[in-house]
Amino acid sequence: MTLNCVVVDDSAIQRLSIVKLIENHASLNLIAEYSSALETKNGLNTHKVDLIFLDIEMPVLNGFELLDVLNNKPQIIFVTGKTEYAFKAFNYDATDYLQKPITKERFNTAVDKALEQHKLKLDFNETEGEHIFVKSNLKKRKVYINDIKWIEALGDYVKLVTEDTSLVVLSTMKAFEAELPEGKFLRIHKSYIVNLDKIDRFNSKNVEVGSFEIPLSRNKKTQLIEALNNN
Repeated sequence: MTLNCVVVDDSAIQRLSIVKLIENHASLNLIAEYSSALETKNGLNTHKVDLIFLDIEMPVLNGFELLDVLNNKPQIIFVTGKTEYAFKAFNYDATDYLQKPITKERFNTAVDKALEQHKLKLDFNETEGEHIFVKSNLKKRKVYINDIKWIEALGDYVKLVTEDTSLVVLSTMKAFEAELPEGKFLRIHKSYIVNLDKIDRFNSKNVEVGSFEIPLSRNKKTQLIEALNNN
């Protein structure tokens, strides 16, 4: 099992010390390092990340403020030089709280916790049914992957259409697409992602999901045929 991770710290020296520990750990894969919360927010829209090593005191947006604006949060290991944030950190469901300077042994203990939580999440998904959590109307909602019919772009939001309801979620299409399992969904238009299992019929212009017609981009038809054949 390998966790994709990023390091967030405005100090280049502190980032380097964490990066060295990551590179020497067999179960961690470093995706990127960021010097600010804003860089991180933008980067998470393009990368699938399991774990963030997060500094708290940063300019413009601190670590807590970054977490407040993230829709789908990876596991968090806070890394800071101060102890007074520890209580608040665990209110954010932090996996662990590392105080600088960090020893290799303490770092490995924190990573072991993250690996265990990741394994529990995978096991839970297998037994209960694969799902994601989304924030809609200020509430966290569990959505089962198999219930999703399609996702539609709505400016700064996306509309998630399921078998029973529809939810409006603050997210980009790209960020939401990264949360979905590979091979089960396809972006068939700049404004639509569809669950391949829900497609009843399609032609050169539209995909039909039940009684609904969803536009199909001309350059996506071949990709759709291949995806359906492999599904």
